[in-house]
Amino acid sequence: MDIPVWILLLVGGIIISAFMAVKVGREEKEEERELIEKEGEVYMERLKKEKEERSEGRSFG
Repeated sequence: MDIPVWILLLVGGIIISAFMAVKVGREEKEEERELIEKEGEVYMERLKKEKEERSEGRSFG
């Protein structure tokens, strides 16, 4: 049974494409997680500063 070369190339292209799609998806998910974590740290730092400012305001008032 002879399989034409173009069919082998097509199957190979599909396999490579699927592999790359999974790889890029994982990378994007990791980048998104890091961005969310970074934004969370900024938010928590802002809350901490606001809390400190409020507590300083009460001690003088």
